[in-house]
Amino acid sequence: MQYLQRVSRIRYIAREHWFELLIGALAIAAMLELVIGRNSPGAPPTTLWFAVPAVAVIVLPLFARRRFAFAAPAAYWLLATALTFVDGLLIPFMVSLFPVGLASAFLLGNVRDSRKAWTGLAIVLGGITTVVYNIPGHPTAELIFIPVDFGISWAAGFALRERAEKAEAAEVRATQAEREREAAARIAVAEERMRIARELHDIVAHAVSVMVLQVGAVRHKLPQTLEEDGEALRRVEQAGRTALVEMRRLLGAIRRDGEGLELAPQPGLDGLDSLLEDVGRAGLPVRLHVEGDPFPLPRAIDLSAYRIVQEGLTNALKHARASHADVTLRYRPEECAVEVVDDGAGAATGDGLGHGLVGIRERVRIYGGEMSARTAPAGGFILSARLPVDRYQP
Repeated sequence: MQYLQRVSRIRYIAREHWFELLIGALAIAAMLELVIGRNSPGAPPTTLWFAVPAVAVIVLPLFARRRFAFAAPAAYWLLATALTFVDGLLIPFMVSLFPVGLASAFLLGNVRDSRKAWTGLAIVLGGITTVVYNIPGHPTAELIFIPVDFGISWAAGFALRERAEKAEAAEVRATQAEREREAAARIAVAEERMRIARELHDIVAHAVSVMVLQVGAVRHKLPQTLEEDGEALRRVEQAGRTALVEMRRLLGAIRRDGEGLELAPQPGLDGLDSLLEDVGRAGLPVRLHVEGDPFPLPRAIDLSAYRIVQEGLTNALKHARASHADVTLRYRPEECAVEVVDDGAGAATGDGLGHGLVGIRERVRIYGGEMSARTAPAGGFILSARLPVDRYQP
């Protein structure tokens, strides 16, 4: 177990600090080059007591590149350039420092601040040109081709920086869009709940009004000998009237500013023919299919089924570019199923963000039903919902 933990830790260090480990290995290799090749032709005349610590000093800033993204690689180039004025052969002699210089140029190109990145290019080109120029007897061609190599390394870092910035910007935009979609969906759900509340107010208010009228009628017909029963009915009548007042007050609180009272009766499946005719006149022929024996639905379920059909046809007409649609009503003992199928361009949404479907899904969920909205295999869009009726029967 301890062995596995050590292996895991080593892997973590190698993955997180691979650059520092690579720079350290190259620095050690450069020091070994100085020690092993100190008597070879072209070796720098500087003593090892100066050269070896000098290599450590110029490489050391690169280990702080996470904290100082610009200063660390820039310090490497400035120190290396300054060292060539002491011994022009010291830096060129250590071949292991060549990839270190390329990595430093890449880091300067990869700096997020464009001004610092371009300043880094000037430091790289000026530094490598000075290093080559300070080599005794340097060929003129090296003053051109060697700086080009480091300039290409800087350009690679600069290109990757732009790509990374674009990727980050795209991620930010995607995150922002997701937040906006979530916020819009929450607003759509809240608006649909308020709409359901207003609709249920009409349904419940009508039922309570009928109850109050019937109780009042019965109370007035009672003989004087049943005075106690009449008083009980009067209290029931008064409670009903109070409930109606409170419901109207609640409805006024949830109605948006400037929204007037809906004087027209709430629609139901009995008004479906009129809806299909209106949609047909708007340019979308619709066929209605009824399966099973129709039976009276609870008022809230009847209204919800109508709204589902209305939303599906609205999507097909406005957004899916459909040429025709089919509406199917399936009456079963325990539920009423609604399905709207069109031959349009596929997934259609109520307002470009799917808020209409979000509202319908919330409506179905409130009544304990199930809803699905999907693209048909042969093309077009299918909106289907199941509304249970057994639990809402009076």
